[in-house]
Amino acid sequence: MRISTQTLFESGAAQLGELQSSLVRTDQQIASGRRILTPADDPVAAARALEVSQSQSRNTQYGVNRQYAKSALSEMEGTLSGVTELMQDVKTTIITAGNGTLSDTERGFLATELSARRDQLLGLANSRDGMGNYMFSGFQTATPAFSKDALGVVTYDGDAGQRLIQVDTTRQMSATAPGSTVFQGGGQDVFATLSDLIALLQTPVVDAAAATALTNGLATANTNMDQALDNVLTVRTSAGSRLQELDALDYAGEDRHIQYSQTLSDLQDLDYNEALTRLSQQQFTLEAAQRSFVTASGLSLFNFL
Repeated sequence: MRISTQTLFESGAAQLGELQSSLVRTDQQIASGRRILTPADDPVAAARALEVSQSQSRNTQYGVNRQYAKSALSEMEGTLSGVTELMQDVKTTIITAGNGTLSDTERGFLATELSARRDQLLGLANSRDGMGNYMFSGFQTATPAFSKDALGVVTYDGDAGQRLIQVDTTRQMSATAPGSTVFQGGGQDVFATLSDLIALLQTPVVDAAAATALTNGLATANTNMDQALDNVLTVRTSAGSRLQELDALDYAGEDRHIQYSQTLSDLQDLDYNEALTRLSQQQFTLEAAQRSFVTASGLSLFNFL
């Protein structure tokens, strides 16, 4: 069979092209540090790497969500710390009001102080979070949780919604608490208790029956404040427990991130020693093929005449 000069050239050029392409690919692998440059390089490993990358992205997003939940819970806990301190001060005032030597005027001063405490508590109940949302309004984040009418009656204007955050693959967590649960839960409305207590201290003690009513009213107010305070402390304890859980989930998420990174490294990263050895061999082979091609392409029958 006769092989034309053109066929020899085409065959040699094709071989050189393949060698050059292999060399370039190896060079690109070394430059990128990746064994897989396109899915065609290793379809199975490429598919697995995509799956792991998506899992790692979700894991990273859960971490971001946990930071948001931590921030929201910490803000709520900080606000409730102020509420707790205020309610403890109210209990101290109740004890002071039980002093039998106080006059109606002096009890009136205590009533005025408690009115200011009620307004302060209303301000805490209408606190906003770092994003400007009302903290205790449920889903009604643009609406103040509580409002007070001209008679001093405080009403809850939010709803019972709890904003849930996906903090892990199978865990959703509420980072808020509706005001109806915090300030009106446990069978006791703290605003109503304060309003009744204020009215009680504004009532003159004119006889023994009024004195007895004052004593009984203060005892009831103290019991109701205890219940309201216990309820707030329960909410704070729940927030603290969720913060601890978020810390534990963070540790688990960090471990998963390391595992995902290691798996991706095993699937994608290049063995530099092997690649550099292969590059040296490819360069040697290419140079040898180029010299052979030049020699072969220069052959002619005239060389033998």
